[in-house]
Amino acid sequence: MRVLPLPSDGLADAVLDDFVRLTDVALRRKLEPAGGLYLAESTMVIERALAAGHRPRAVLSRAEWLPQLEALLAPFPDVPVYLGDDAALTAMTGFHLHRGALASMHRPVLPDPAELLRTARRVVVLEDVVDHTNVGAVFRSVAALGADAVLVTPRCADPLYRRSVRVSMGTVLQVPWTRLPEWRAGAPLLHDAGFTIAALALADTAIDLDELERRTPDRLALVLGTEGDGLSRAALAVADLTVRIPMLHGVDSLNVAAAAAVALWATRVR
Repeated sequence: MRVLPLPSDGLADAVLDDFVRLTDVALRRKLEPAGGLYLAESTMVIERALAAGHRPRAVLSRAEWLPQLEALLAPFPDVPVYLGDDAALTAMTGFHLHRGALASMHRPVLPDPAELLRTARRVVVLEDVVDHTNVGAVFRSVAALGADAVLVTPRCADPLYRRSVRVSMGTVLQVPWTRLPEWRAGAPLLHDAGFTIAALALADTAIDLDELERRTPDRLALVLGTEGDGLSRAALAVADLTVRIPMLHGVDSLNVAAAAAVALWATRVR
């Protein structure tokens, strides 16, 4: 790696554009995927990204984190590491960089859904979940509870957005995932791979999660919908069964990330 001082004007190197205005969510949603980049925040997340085979482009850090970065970035002698104080780093990024380091990483090529499903037994499908915190939390549950993959629909929030990666504790970089096409093509991909599609939704025809736990299919895709509106009609139409989580005290539903964790625990591979 190449250690450089953070330029006073912040504009001396075009690569520093990777880190400008990070709090502008709308801007980053456009710039990061289009530029083939995502951001890894903290040395732990950077380490997990490197372990997954992802390539760094540049790093921002405070000087005290340099020893850890030297060890992590030893295989990348040409990667620039810009050092600055809190004031300079905050001025550039728009937030306090309290997790030590921030790296711009090259996005990996997403796998083909059919290939990802070939050896999987438990997958989670997120339909149009737009909250990055919820997406990251679902990935953390998938990693912890032993599911094999996550598939996200075209309008779902980006799992590699900074907040998603941070909330997932870097598990977004470990759990296999990819984009699923619209249901007209997505449902046949799941069925052709032998998956039973189980939609988590409040419906008169829904079975209790207890029943699904007693007779869990060998290959199961749990489908969860967006906050508020839940699953679309198209998702419910292609589902083989609809499942609800029994609840008490008049509560009708859980946060999508909490529901994913409960359903994954009940249907885990024994």
